[in-house]
Amino acid sequence: MTNQRRRGYLEFIETVILAVVLAFLIRTFVFESYQVEGISMLPTLHTGERVLVNKLIYDFETPKTGQIIVFRSPVIKSQDWIKRVIGVPGDTISVKNNVVYINGKRYHEPFLKYRGSMNVPPTKVPPGYLWVEGDNRPKSFDSRYFGLLPMKNVKGEAFVVWWPLSDFHLLH
Repeated sequence: MTNQRRRGYLEFIETVILAVVLAFLIRTFVFESYQVEGISMLPTLHTGERVLVNKLIYDFETPKTGQIIVFRSPVIKSQDWIKRVIGVPGDTISVKNNVVYINGKRYHEPFLKYRGSMNVPPTKVPPGYLWVEGDNRPKSFDSRYFGLLPMKNVKGEAFVVWWPLSDFHLLH
């Protein structure tokens, strides 16, 4: 084997190793893909769709009302769930007659198709917690049932549906 050929092989191996290391670092610390399971986020998200999650965003900013997040379930610790942020620290959340109120004002939810919900008395969101709900309210097990979500459980913000390609769209 010639030196030139050997150098070519070494460069190829170095490139593959670098690509694997970069992919591992990006997946571990920056972005991760999650598959949607269940109907709790209909009509926004469907079973089988894959979303890309920004795992770094909340190292630089706090979650905002309306963002869709992936988090470790506070109920089944081995599962990751996806829901929409409804209340952030300092907000008082209530639900009456299928309508969400944030700080006493009706929360405009144009993304909802299914509104059925139990009433929830005013609940103040303390620092370090969020109030989350699924978009398919009658079929979502969320903060209305398990209470406040600790921020430490949040993995990141889902910002795009990337699979299947026919369903590709940004999430608001």
